[in-house]
Amino acid sequence: MRHIPGLLAVLALFAATEALADEDIADQYPGSLLYAKPVEFLPGVWTATGATAPPTYENAGHNNNLSFIVTGDGVVVVNAGASRGLAQALHDEIRTVTDQPVKLVIDENGQGHAMLGNGYWVDEGVPVLAHTEAARAFEEDGDASFLAGERLLRDRFETTRLQGPTETFEESYTVPFGDFPIEVLYLGPAHSPGDIVVWLPEQKLVISGDMAFHERMLPVFADTDTRGWIETWETAFEPLGATYVIPGHGHPTNMDQVRRYTRDYLVWLREKIGAHLDAGGDLADAYYVDQSPYAHLDTFDELATKNAGRVFEQMEFE
Repeated sequence: MRHIPGLLAVLALFAATEALADEDIADQYPGSLLYAKPVEFLPGVWTATGATAPPTYENAGHNNNLSFIVTGDGVVVVNAGASRGLAQALHDEIRTVTDQPVKLVIDENGQGHAMLGNGYWVDEGVPVLAHTEAARAFEEDGDASFLAGERLLRDRFETTRLQGPTETFEESYTVPFGDFPIEVLYLGPAHSPGDIVVWLPEQKLVISGDMAFHERMLPVFADTDTRGWIETWETAFEPLGATYVIPGHGHPTNMDQVRRYTRDYLVWLREKIGAHLDAGGDLADAYYVDQSPYAHLDTFDELATKNAGRVFEQMEFE
């Protein structure tokens, strides 16, 4: 493996690019379907940071983080990618880093950008792991995700096929190979059904998936349990004691940053909507609750009003 800059240099690179993390910036890696070239964050832990914009043809649907861990006895990939082409592009990059084979793919949840690349990895003979609830969500919604990918990505989606995970787990899974422990954990309700985290205790690093956001606004889905997400954060995610975080979207960072834009945002929005309900406000006005403290986040324009409305609908009956 070639020499990699130290952690401080890598963090400086991320800090410099974070200021440019806008929805209109050009693809950062034109020679690949990947939006950005993978960078080694900690020794052996790499991530290809996706666009903080919604998926587009131009970013090839790569708007989430695709990570991999070189363990000394095989490679663990986190997220299969939003298409067969993205999965193959990531595999091509892995081969430039190490001759160790990919031995496991972990899907962080049941969304298309985590699972639509599964078919490539299964065809390569690699097992794909997900939480049981994520597998169920993909079984129910995979057709819709596939059709959306076809419409959006067109020729960049060719040869993609529907393929669920080949293995599932309920609470935890320990990767059975490598030079250091890697734990796959379901901590409780969060952003979507079956959200998991990948925890490297020796490195104090968590690949958080959609448990944690910071550069882009988090989305509240119809099935997002915001109260449960806060509880999971406070009782299970934060107590891991992570120093470093590779979130589901946005550059690698630290716990202070993701806490500010995930847990604190959820608490703040629920307080705003709670005050709106106490004042007799209705759903129509809830959409316009002032969220300007978060207006600098990417996808704010697409998500802020939807988030407020969905939180109102949840809290109205709590």
